[in-house]
Amino acid sequence: MRVRSVALAVSAGVLALGILVWAQEGRKPGLWEITTTMTWQQSPFPAGMQMPPAAAAAFGGAPRTFQYCLTQAMIDKYGAPMPQSQSRGSCQVANVQKAANSMSADWICTGAMNGKGTVESHWSDDGTAKGKVHFVGTMQMGPNPTPIEWTSESTSVYKGPDCGSVQPPPMPKEQ
Repeated sequence: MRVRSVALAVSAGVLALGILVWAQEGRKPGLWEITTTMTWQQSPFPAGMQMPPAAAAAFGGAPRTFQYCLTQAMIDKYGAPMPQSQSRGSCQVANVQKAANSMSADWICTGAMNGKGTVESHWSDDGTAKGKVHFVGTMQMGPNPTPIEWTSESTSVYKGPDCGSVQPPPMPKEQ
């Protein structure tokens, strides 16, 4: 049961982090499709332990593709979408740096996942972007925090100005 809770917390964080790779002056509000691949440098799961199916699907190394509705407010404030806080912890955005074709920020989490990540996004005028998130910290596994480290690399493609049924997420908390 604890493994499942950890898997859900990590997968929420991974999906939230995957949305960081959008466009800005090639950034357009509307529907974007993102493909993210996550790599563990230090997994919370003991060596030899098979991840539960939901966890393996969320962060087992296979690419994940999903749609995201990017708003003009997100573009104006952050230059790109930012991660959302997890339900089992609190994550905040800090030190946002925007440039003509890139952005970077820190993603600081406390709670079930505790640590700091660096966020980067680079985009072009053709409606594509690439991004990377690197996170180092701990995850609560029962009574003990377990060290974790992971990297998520993503590509995104602009699909059009209409998000259809895809709702934009709320703006993230800032530190």
